[in-house]
Amino acid sequence: MDKLDDMASVYDFDPITGNIPATKVEITVSLCVLYTQGVETKQWREFGRTEVIDNTLNPDFVRKYILDYFFEEKQNLRFDFRMEKPLGKTPFPLPAGIPGKKCGAIILSAEELSNCRDSATMQFCANKLDKKDFFGKSDPFMVFYRSNEDGTFTICHKTEVVKNTLNPVWQPFAIPVRALCNGDYDRTIKVEVYDWDRDGSHDFIGDFTTSYRELARGQSQFNVYEVSHPSHATLQRSGVTLLSFSVESEFTFLDYIKGGTQINFTVAIDFTASNGNPSQSTSLHYMNPYQLNAYAMALKAVGEIIQDYDSDKMFPALGFGAKLPPDGRVSHEFPLNGNMENPYCNGIEGILEAYHQSLKTVQLYGPTNFAPVVNHVARYAAAVQDGSQYFVLLIITDGVISDMAQTKEAIVNGAKLPMSIIIVGVGQAEFDAMVELDGDDIRISSRGKLAERDIVQFVPFRDYMDRTGNHVLSMARLAKDVLAEIPDQFISYMKSRGIKPNPAPPPYTPPGHTHHHTQI
Repeated sequence: MDKLDDMASVYDFDPITGNIPATKVEITVSLCVLYTQGVETKQWREFGRTEVIDNTLNPDFVRKYILDYFFEEKQNLRFDFRMEKPLGKTPFPLPAGIPGKKCGAIILSAEELSNCRDSATMQFCANKLDKKDFFGKSDPFMVFYRSNEDGTFTICHKTEVVKNTLNPVWQPFAIPVRALCNGDYDRTIKVEVYDWDRDGSHDFIGDFTTSYRELARGQSQFNVYEVSHPSHATLQRSGVTLLSFSVESEFTFLDYIKGGTQINFTVAIDFTASNGNPSQSTSLHYMNPYQLNAYAMALKAVGEIIQDYDSDKMFPALGFGAKLPPDGRVSHEFPLNGNMENPYCNGIEGILEAYHQSLKTVQLYGPTNFAPVVNHVARYAAAVQDGSQYFVLLIITDGVISDMAQTKEAIVNGAKLPMSIIIVGVGQAEFDAMVELDGDDIRISSRGKLAERDIVQFVPFRDYMDRTGNHVLSMARLAKDVLAEIPDQFISYMKSRGIKPNPAPPPYTPPGHTHHHTQI
């Protein structure tokens, strides 16, 4: 090698550090390998590799990784950079290549694929459905499921209930294409038809399958479906018909997040006496030194995902249903950290610490009132309705709600505001009232006013307890189910107010560094 070629020059100036290297080291930055971590198994698996780029410490990789994004899951990614010597091509870890050097930086650019922005609006009717009610006709509704890679199905939409008819015409509804088929136009979509019953034991009428590609044909002979019931094969089959179908491109949840919208997380914990004495192992508030209790597990499962959408990670944490020192006043809206002026806790660990301290200072009492904490968050949401902030309230409770009428009114009022409510029921109590607040089957109402939109999601904690003791798996499932509706609830508010996302800031590019925008 020519000696001059071995010397550094001004063209080797590093714009990030401002240094000119003393010598050149002939190396190859060969590739970047992307690994994804299983949500349940926590195992790392190689997802893809970039192309090989030779002889540079500042590679611009062009190859794209296309990943499925789920708000409700914690999706960990790992990027491994591999360098190879030109002779022998022996791989070795990047930090080991230049001992004593500061680590470099990786610049990522993520964009949503265009078909993730599409929203499909469709309307269905049915005729000659099976009569399921002994007195009168049926009260039919439909449930839509998208198929998953493993052959299972995930619910993605429920229609409203049409009362007392065998020939219903459902209202048109809009659904993101990603929710309907995850961008795969040929993926199976299963539709089940039920007769609604007040006690929740809905009668199965029948089902059929289709796909986005078939639905996109619109009203035609291809979109008239027989509704089959496995035990009624000899009966005259019912029919469901697609009346209309249209698609338009819309703003997505990520458009708003990239434009700077913050998700504000507040937690409210039930301190009523029905939880049991916290000093006894039978209590739902018992602080086992070896394992988190149900309250702490639910808080961590939901909070650790939401906190990534809040830049300062300072979260208000409230309690309700306790007597407070020093005078024994009963409160349904008290700060866990004891500071009425500043109820904010630093991260999820800060909330847990404040929760533990509260158990030592307050007296569990009652009753179980939700309205004060719902109204607490609603006051903050009412002050910021420009789309810059959205509020999520997590209520963790063990019992039957005592102020149902007031809570319904608070939720109906909150449905007009940028907020959502998650309720996790712990313990073995009956949670019928929580199911009613959820409003999936019948939209919640108060004083004759229907809620403008569905903002409540309820799940019983006991449904997610793994008998094998795999709490990581259990909590991943819990978080997935309670958070899955948040993006659609978020978008429903923004659409109803005509709020558009702010432009995303330009991607970061170091001075003097040409950067190719890479989709991830």
